[in-house]
Amino acid sequence: MATYVSLVNWTDQGIRGFKDTVTRADAVAQLMERHGGKLKDIYWCLGQYDLVAIIEAPDEQEATAAALEIGAGGSVRTTTLRAFTRDEMQAILARTA
Repeated sequence: MATYVSLVNWTDQGIRGFKDTVTRADAVAQLMERHGGKLKDIYWCLGQYDLVAIIEAPDEQEATAAALEIGAGGSVRTTTLRAFTRDEMQAILARTA
């Protein structure tokens, strides 16, 4: 499964509902499962981003579909990065000249 790091900021709607943030995280975990993935971890942060989520998804299409559904809820905006494990990076390096 592919790993993704999502940098998350609350929208105006999201910050108004900050007391529901743990419940919303649980809903994201269920949504990821419906897309064949997993919310591996989530961190609430101080600084530039309000949350950081580590997710797994079977492929980019499922990750994108999940991100669209999460964003459509209106509480967050995300920037998502594809992350590679050590083994994945070794395999990538093996393909180079």
